[in-house]
Amino acid sequence: MACGIHITDEERALATAYQRGHRAGYESGLASARGSSELTIEHLRRRVEELEKRLDDATRTYEIAGDQVVTVDGYAYRWRGATPLEVGDRVLVPENWLSALKNGPGPREGTVTALGTTYRGDLQHIVRKLTN
Repeated sequence: MACGIHITDEERALATAYQRGHRAGYESGLASARGSSELTIEHLRRRVEELEKRLDDATRTYEIAGDQVVTVDGYAYRWRGATPLEVGDRVLVPENWLSALKNGPGPREGTVTALGTTYRGDLQHIVRKLTN
């Protein structure tokens, strides 16, 4: 084609059509890549969740020396009560340095959020179960 000044209307239309087609193809490629990336991200997210669950199941402890192990508001505790605790039960847990800073001295109320734990350290004992 000639320069932009000396081209015919037919050549100008052809150049415009070429640019439009190129732009449409480029945008289509971007959309396709974006969709593919989103699918890959979602697949990886599900895979990570599955692997985390498998690891959790393999390492979760439900009992230590005859005491039931539960998670109360994100922290693990031991329970020696006669009846096992269930998710949703309200309990009184002992004071720790963080609860003392947040709520003042003394035990605090909490809710059993999970049975068992993957934590591998020393655990405090729940003071008592509260009536729901």
